[in-house]
Amino acid sequence: MNPTYIYRFVRLFLVIGIVALCAITIYYTSKVTYPFIIGLIIAFMINPLVDFFEKKTRMPRSLSVFAALILIIAIFTGLIVLLVSEIVSGANYLARVVPQHIEVLIDYTEQFIGTQIIPMYHQFTTLFNNLEAGQQDTIMENVQNAGKNIGTTVGDFIQNFFSNIPIIIGWFPSAATVLIFSLLATFFISKDWYRLRRLASRFTPNKMKQSGSKIFEDLRKALFGFIKAQLTLISITTIIVLIGLLVLRVEYAITIALVAGFVDILPYLGTGAVFVPWIIYEVIAGEMNLAVGLGVLYIVVLVQRQIMEPKILSSSIGLDPLATLVALFVGFKLIGFLGLIVGPVTLVIINTLHKSNVFTDIWSFILGKNKEY
Repeated sequence: MNPTYIYRFVRLFLVIGIVALCAITIYYTSKVTYPFIIGLIIAFMINPLVDFFEKKTRMPRSLSVFAALILIIAIFTGLIVLLVSEIVSGANYLARVVPQHIEVLIDYTEQFIGTQIIPMYHQFTTLFNNLEAGQQDTIMENVQNAGKNIGTTVGDFIQNFFSNIPIIIGWFPSAATVLIFSLLATFFISKDWYRLRRLASRFTPNKMKQSGSKIFEDLRKALFGFIKAQLTLISITTIIVLIGLLVLRVEYAITIALVAGFVDILPYLGTGAVFVPWIIYEVIAGEMNLAVGLGVLYIVVLVQRQIMEPKILSSSIGLDPLATLVALFVGFKLIGFLGLIVGPVTLVIINTLHKSNVFTDIWSFILGKNKEY
């Protein structure tokens, strides 16, 4: 065999081994260091704000970091308080009207059972009595098996639900610990941000430093672009829902619009988690005008989300709309809701590596310096 091909295979397996080793190392290391990874990401995101405080107010770096964290926490706390207050006011309204809605549902259920279920039951009983004994036994056996399966499924669900309650309760102290360590890591990493960058720069080769700098900058733009895109999409949904509910003269339109905008980030369900049950109830209650209006509003929200999401994401993170759509779908299919974030970020990393000629350099290394094919 030609020695050139042998060397190429050796270099190819060397590259594959290095990549696999790095991936395995990152995976197992991240399982025990994720609070500090979260702190690094938060420090990375708030660094422009910290720099702004440091330059404009002449405060020490540590005080600038502290002020930035306090400001961000205050903003999130204010948004949560606003949302909770709206939800509480909406809950008080629901406490007044829900009993009326329940009475409507009960009346509808009684009417449905009397006009549909009972006549159907009588017809089924007549047909069943006219069957042969063997056919009756087969039907009863199938009904019993179906009942057992339903009972087993419901029992397993209830058992799993109650067995997971201690796990969920035990999660809160762990989450609080992770939050504290993440905030502390954010403070110290952000405070020494540029010192850590210089330290990392000393141990990084020039070629890798140039490629890494470009990748880092593109990832920063993509990350902020992705957050901006999601906030833009949620804001558009909230505004459209608010305007539609005001036109339909729905009470507590602000609360419902905020909830609809919040659940809009859920994959597949989205605003349907709010509108579909609501539309069904209005149809049952006989409020056809409101049901039709809500249906039209839901279709408008759904269409604008499907049209705007690829365009806004692609313009915000600098990717082709079709590639962004594929990345969103593949990411969601592979790892669920988190894939909606990981998918576009992975696409950005691949695109950035391609622009930085990283793949070309690796291919040149595999083929040898003479780049023979």
